[in-house]
Amino acid sequence: MAAAVTVLVLGVAGLGVSLAGMARQLLPRQFTASQQRQIADWEIGGRWRTSQAEAIFPATVTYSRPTALDDPSQVTLTARRLGIARQASCAAAADAAVAAVLTRNGCAAMLRATYVDGTGSYVVTVGVGVMPGSAQAAAADRELPPVSRDPGVHAVRFAGTPAAWFTNSRRQLSASVAAGTYVFFYTIGYADDRPRVPVAADSYADAEMTSLGRGVARAVDLALTLPVPAPHCPGTAGC
Repeated sequence: MAAAVTVLVLGVAGLGVSLAGMARQLLPRQFTASQQRQIADWEIGGRWRTSQAEAIFPATVTYSRPTALDDPSQVTLTARRLGIARQASCAAAADAAVAAVLTRNGCAAMLRATYVDGTGSYVVTVGVGVMPGSAQAAAADRELPPVSRDPGVHAVRFAGTPAAWFTNSRRQLSASVAAGTYVFFYTIGYADDRPRVPVAADSYADAEMTSLGRGVARAVDLALTLPVPAPHCPGTAGC
């Protein structure tokens, strides 16, 4: 009798384990933090291929007036797109030091467009360095100065526009920042043919350029790195 009871108890225990295993299989799959990051990288990292160029680089961008100008009014400024460049390699679209950092971290392509501010005074080329993942984008960002008087991404000029004179030699201010699986760049110069001059001594021009560059880069950033919903199964790649 005792043996029969033992067999029965073991059988019930085995059934319980089996049912628990089936329940776990029926529940939605749970992803680790690393897996969630990989899935987000996969979705965000593919947007540059699946999105129209005009969606990545909006026709118009609004941005705030720099606070350094001591203007109490909350003025919203506007920049408009002058043109979108052809996709280029990171080595071909950036200066040697920057290109070396990007290439070392696996940069796949550089997307660029040029904008002009509402006054027609400044032009800015914004660039998107496409990286294989967020870790590589962050690694590249750590090696690049956030703001520099030195060149970074190559300027893109468009004939018959305010950026017709915007060559690499006329870049005044450059900067970069990583977000998602991308490194975003901007480089700014004057819309006329004046040569490269140190704008650091001109706080007004410096603040105006920085505000414009950040505003345009931020708009492009938002177009590509809008957060994705938390991954779940079914419906997620790899489920």
